[in-house]
Amino acid sequence: MTTAQTDSAITEPADAVGIRSGALFAFFVDDWVTLYNGDCCDILDHMPEVDAVITDPPYNVGLKYGAGVDDEKVNYAQWCKEWAGKLKAPRMAISTGLANMTMWQAMMPPTWWLCWHKPAAMGRCVVGFNNWEPIALWGKPLRATCDVITATIKPDSEVEGHPCPKPLEWAKKQIEMLVPEGGTVLDPFAGTGTVLKAAKEMGRKAIGIEINEDYCNIIKRRLAQGVLL
Repeated sequence: MTTAQTDSAITEPADAVGIRSGALFAFFVDDWVTLYNGDCCDILDHMPEVDAVITDPPYNVGLKYGAGVDDEKVNYAQWCKEWAGKLKAPRMAISTGLANMTMWQAMMPPTWWLCWHKPAAMGRCVVGFNNWEPIALWGKPLRATCDVITATIKPDSEVEGHPCPKPLEWAKKQIEMLVPEGGTVLDPFAGTGTVLKAAKEMGRKAIGIEINEDYCNIIKRRLAQGVLL
């Protein structure tokens, strides 16, 4: 498929903030992106099948994401299994964090593991320094490609306030790998909207879900900027 229709109930005219119908509320809508503010475990039930899922969920390592997010869940594996089981796409890329690779491999074995190489970001690890993160991949890329994505973390005033925003190139390289031209990508943990912004700039449609309203406002500002295709 190359397009996605959101829940049939989401068809009413936009009000001052977005589109409202029943239990679902679109916080932001334009020709490319639909953003929902809420818990993805609830909203995913209403989402269509898309061409790909690209997302970066909380890693359960105690980061402070603000209202509505508990990053120290006792039942973290069960929670991940719940929302991941609601995803509907032939290709999915989930950034799991190094600490959770074993959990995901046992719970929902991926087709392959991609490597995100982040050259300018080095943290301490057992062998000295770490500058890569895993991305679990289900399904196959659109075409033969390398399993290493290089994207440098750079200061970005647009995403201030989020504890671990991803760089735009991180999203664009996954979109190029997994989402056909004119296709649709879903990010159920939209954060500051990096996947959504990258999709819009690349001529793909995107659906985002974000539980924190402050981050939704950041996304709205980022997406309100025009894009030349």
